[in-house]
Amino acid sequence: MTHAAEPDTERALPERLVALLTGHFGVEVAPEQLTRATTFESLGMDSLSLMELVVAAEQEFGIVLAEGELDLFPASTLGDAARAFEHAA
Repeated sequence: MTHAAEPDTERALPERLVALLTGHFGVEVAPEQLTRATTFESLGMDSLSLMELVVAAEQEFGIVLAEGELDLFPASTLGDAARAFEHAA
């Protein structure tokens, strides 16, 4: 059963975030399996990886994330990061 009214599940993640995870960080998960509920911990990312993610995002996409705008922890979800990417776009 498909739920068309659930935009947060399938392709709701910003493509830039997915590209960083699969390209720069080598996350070995099919992009279509990454959802807003996926945790960084489940992708094998730790606190250091998350700091690198912020720096890589700023450099690669020319965005500036305000101090504290992207406070991520391994238990944080891709949805948490997606909100910061959407505001910085």
